[in-house]
Amino acid sequence: MTKEDVKVLIIGSGPAGYTAAIYAARAGLKPVLYTGGQPGGQLTTTNDVENYPGYPEGINGPQMMVDFQQQAERFGTDLRYGLATKVDFSGYPLKVWVDDNHEITAESVIISTGASAKYLGLPSEETYANKGVSACAVCDGFFYKGQQVAVVGAGDTAAEEATYLANLCPKVYMIVRRDEMRASKIMQQRVLNTPNIEVLWNTETEEITGDATGVTGARLVNNKTGEKTEIDVKGFFVAIGHKPNTDIFKGWLDMDETGYLEVKPGTSHTNVEGVFATGDAADRVYRQAVTAAGTGCMGALDAERFLAAKEMEVVAE
Repeated sequence: MTKEDVKVLIIGSGPAGYTAAIYAARAGLKPVLYTGGQPGGQLTTTNDVENYPGYPEGINGPQMMVDFQQQAERFGTDLRYGLATKVDFSGYPLKVWVDDNHEITAESVIISTGASAKYLGLPSEETYANKGVSACAVCDGFFYKGQQVAVVGAGDTAAEEATYLANLCPKVYMIVRRDEMRASKIMQQRVLNTPNIEVLWNTETEEITGDATGVTGARLVNNKTGEKTEIDVKGFFVAIGHKPNTDIFKGWLDMDETGYLEVKPGTSHTNVEGVFATGDAADRVYRQAVTAAGTGCMGALDAERFLAAKEMEVVAE
């Protein structure tokens, strides 16, 4: 077991973690960033990003994260590959273990562990990932403008994705497993009142079909009658929820029923002094690269102010 002391520890990469690192490094705080199990986060599974300011021609998601990483390292971020596996926030300084064998004592911790989209578990989802299969209509819907698409899900997110896509696509199939939606009444009404959305009740996806160009359709089955049908779609959007990557913080940090970390309104402050939550780990609403980057900035500034106040306390003593 190895040990070290760190002033600012950033757990996780992606837009939030790298932005926090850029700000913390430029402030002379010598941040140490551990990338987590998926360096670069969800954007590394996205081919084209066209809605992030500063890239007028769009950019490949993995390349965008390389750019973020290089900018963070340019200012002196100590970037490391590793996964935070345990924390102890019972006292101060804070303790975090990486890969179970490296103990870090940190004066401040910025959490940027993100969230992972839930999928149906079909092999074809992996086959056609970034070739028609997506978990974000706001991110990728534009690429399917003028084409038929499908959305899987029955909650508010699925309803929002379907109505968003209905503005871009001539036909949107909404695949709902039961005979009712879980979405709020107002969102259900929006779906049902949108003429180019067709809700397929009691329906599950058996397989996503395609060819070398990508998704071409989906094979569906009615779970009440057993009847099988096929639909022609170019885009297949999975909207069955996200799981925030926050399990190691259970029992230490306040979170909602689904695991999103709770922060004090307008800040990145958690319920534990010196711990700040940023990005999709604390955002169940927007989940965009640009909003994640914004909260990464907030996390670094909050950490900087927190540490400055701590130093003032020491001087006063």
